[in-house]
Amino acid sequence: MEVVNALGRRKSAVARIFVSEGTGKITINKRDLAQYFPSSILQFVVKQPLNKLEVAEKYDIKVNLKGGGFTGQSQALRLAIARALVKINPEDKKTLRAEGFITRDSRAVERKKPGRPKARRRFQFSKR
Repeated sequence: MEVVNALGRRKSAVARIFVSEGTGKITINKRDLAQYFPSSILQFVVKQPLNKLEVAEKYDIKVNLKGGGFTGQSQALRLAIARALVKINPEDKKTLRAEGFITRDSRAVERKKPGRPKARRRFQFSKR
């Protein structure tokens, strides 16, 4: 198997990944998964597509992650892993789609509008 690459985005986080056959090692920005995401919940989120297909120990994943916060980054990485797994084996798409791992979450911060303090917030109304 050659190296398969994929891209995942969430909010302003971008994950570029390179998947190759290996022992299940996930390296993010030249650091180990547990070191980059100390939270076990975020580690679980990242590994969800791998665990669903029971291939967690089959592939090595090298990741370039930038932008956003840790939650957005973990979800961007989850999307990238799911897309790479579909590239490797297209039959897995239905399983991953049913779990919602293939769908890109397009929600992002709404821009601030002119003449307002925030995107939708108005200044306090004063009758007098």
